[in-house]
Amino acid sequence: MKQIILAILIVAGMSVRGAGADEGRNPAIETVITRQIEAFRAEDLARAFDFASPTIQDIFRNPQIFGQMVQRGYPMVWRADEVEFLELRMIDGQLRQKLRIRDASGALHLLEYQMIEQDGAWKINGVELLKAPDMAV
Repeated sequence: MKQIILAILIVAGMSVRGAGADEGRNPAIETVITRQIEAFRAEDLARAFDFASPTIQDIFRNPQIFGQMVQRGYPMVWRADEVEFLELRMIDGQLRQKLRIRDASGALHLLEYQMIEQDGAWKINGVELLKAPDMAV
């Protein structure tokens, strides 16, 4: 009986790691987000658009409209100076990667990227700007 329980725990642990929740890190997800941010810095809108999910691509239709939305709505992503990956977690069946971004003016922002896996590749399915917690001294 102990062997069966151990086997179940091992398989369950492998499933969690496969989903990208191994110790809250997933290098493949981090790479996708980093590459999209690098593409925005280089103003390579076509490349940045490639990292978006089909749903996002359908909404914005082309890289130029997508780029305008990011530039206006997420200027901290458009010109991120520094990116720190925080926790990766599952919320309501959605994999979400939290980031802290320092923008070009030095301000800090918390964002959460919703990630989906499609055809073996990670895609960004949305970004939410989070309210930063109050910092008390």
